[in-house]
Amino acid sequence: MRAWRSGRAAAVASGVMLGGCAPGRPSRPAPEGATSGATARRAAEAVLAHGAAAWDRGDLAGFMSDYAFDATFVTRDSVIHGRPAIQARYAPRFAPGGVRDSLYFRDLEVDVLAPDVLNAIAYYVLQRGDSVVARGPTSLVMRLVGGRWFIKHDHSG
Repeated sequence: MRAWRSGRAAAVASGVMLGGCAPGRPSRPAPEGATSGATARRAAEAVLAHGAAAWDRGDLAGFMSDYAFDATFVTRDSVIHGRPAIQARYAPRFAPGGVRDSLYFRDLEVDVLAPDVLNAIAYYVLQRGDSVVARGPTSLVMRLVGGRWFIKHDHSG
């Protein structure tokens, strides 16, 4: 069992879930216009597919267009604030001669946190030919703004 699932199971067992209800109580219907689980999953899949396609094309502006202007990017050794700073971190990979490999995501899990907020957990995979060169978990908090989903917080340490 994955660590985030065991933590979630503990939260369910204790009756504490964001947007949930105490055991034994009927759940409340979602507010009108709320994002359903299926809609949230499609939204997260679309953002990840768009980002991976831009990455594979070498399109840094396209890749960064999925990030909110005030996004945060949490890595193993730093917290980067704002789209311009995040873009500067990625820029060397997109420069001529930069190593960028092919990007895809797998094992996507999506939780709706609020009608306009979702959390997507997946594994990113960077592949060169038949070889996986990097792989790791990512957790993305996404926010719906003006009908479009943006990455607000990227935890890809």
